[in-house]
Order: sequence, then structure tokens, then C-alpha cells
Amino acid sequence: MMQAIRELVAVRSLTWQHVVIVLGVLIVARVLIEVVRRVVRQAAESAPSHRRLLILRLAPIAKLLIAVAAIAIIVPVLVEPTFEDVFALVATVVIALAFALKDYASSLAAGVVTILENTYQPGDWIEIDGSYGEVKTIGMRAVHLVTADDDEVIIPHSKVWGSRVSNASRGSHFLTCVANFYLQPDHDGEAVRQALADVAEKSAYRKPGSPVVVGVAEMPWGTRYKVKLTASDSRDQFALVSDLTVRGKERLRGMMVAFAQAPYAERGTP
Repeated sequence: MMQAIRELVAVRSLTWQHVVIVLGVLIVARVLIEVVRRVVRQAAESAPSHRRLLILRLAPIAKLLIAVAAIAIIVPVLVEPTFEDVFALVATVVIALAFALKDYASSLAAGVVTILENTYQPGDWIEIDGSYGEVKTIGMRAVHLVTADDDEVIIPHSKVWGSRVSNASRGSHFLTCVANFYLQPDHDGEAVRQALADVAEKSAYRKPGSPVVVGVAEMPWGTRYKVKLTASDSRDQFALVSDLTVRGKERLRGMMVAFAQAPYAERGTP
């Protein structure tokens, strides 16, 4: 890249004066950035709490502006400021930025496709690249999710090109939930199945009139029951699963049903 710039742009024959100017600009820019950082941090600490983050955001913006100003001063010192040279330098920088921002452009294109295809929309509960949460904002470059732990996860739209996207709510405020129970195999399966179905039907978080399905599968370590039902609101999905788990365990204990235990790994002899 530097060789291409040398070929396109007439670089000055540098003198010690030019070197001193460049070094001086770099030192001043560095000092200004440090001063601005400290001033902004002190201002943020002394400001009301609701304005703290807004003030802190000024630090990176000021750093960017100082860096741009330093570059604008240094470039004319190093390069003959003729029209042809400036045009060549700008063209080189644009080409370099195009390569550097290709991933950004890919995210923008994927964002347009996501909006047109309605892959997900605000309010949906989706999982992308291992992150599961509610869609809060769909920007042009990324989607903002809020997880069950109230963490905001920002995922570039370009992930849709090569990652699986799972949409649990699909544009509806209802959401299907599953609660799992793992029991020892020696029990009355039909009685347990009916008991878990009764517990699910009486949940306060269940969508009225929605069906309850209890699936049963025999596993090497015991019997797995999957209670599947619809939450009345997608935001109640975790409360629904917790409610089913607590009341289901209480009901099963009353029936004297033993819960399965994960097998312990055998330790090798020394």
C-alpha cells in the first residue's frame, strides 16, 4: 500500500523541519487526547447519574476528531499539495477503505435482506450464533438483542449469511415453551403424564385454551418428560417454565416419584 502511494503521490523531500513538524503534531494530538479523556471522565463523575454515559460518549468522538485533524495537518507536510496528488491520495484511501469496510457493507446488505424478508422483527425472540434474546432494535448494520439476563447483544446482520437463525415467536406475542422433567424409569408413566398435563393446564402464564402436550421418551439414564405449552406473552416464557418446574416437582414428590440423577464419571485408577 505504501509503495502504491509513493507511485501515485509526489512525496516531498523531507527535511528536519518537516520531521519536527510531524512529530510535534503527533505529540500535541496525543496530549490533547489524554487531556480530553481526563476532562470528560471528571465531568462524567461529577454530573448527575442519568447524564454520565452521555458525557462519557464524548471521549471517543473527541479522540476521532483530534486524529482526523492531525492527519489533515500532517498530509500537506508530507505531500505536495497539487490537485493531481491530492486526487491520487484520496483515490488510494477510498480503495483502502473499501477493502477494510467490506464486512460492514456485507452487514448493510444483509440488513436490507432481513428487513425485506422479515426474518425477524422487534419483539421477536430469536437465537443467532448462540445468543438468545428479544429483538429490541433492527439497525442497518446490526440487530440488538436483550437476553434473559438483561444483557444487550449486538449481532451484525452478516451472521445470517452463514449462521442458523431461530425465531421462537415468529411475529406473535405468544411463544411455545418446553419444561423438562427427568425421572427414574420405575414409575407409573400414564399417571405422571396426566399429573404434568394437569399442572401445565393450571398455570397462570398459559395462553387460555392452548393445548398442552406431554412427550415421553425413554433414555439410558431414565425417562424424560417434555411438557409443551404456549405462554400468554413471550416475555413470560421464563416465568412459565419456572412455574411448571416448581409445581411439577412438588406434584411428583407427592406421588413418591424418584428423579433421575446424572451418572458420575468413573475416575481412573492412578
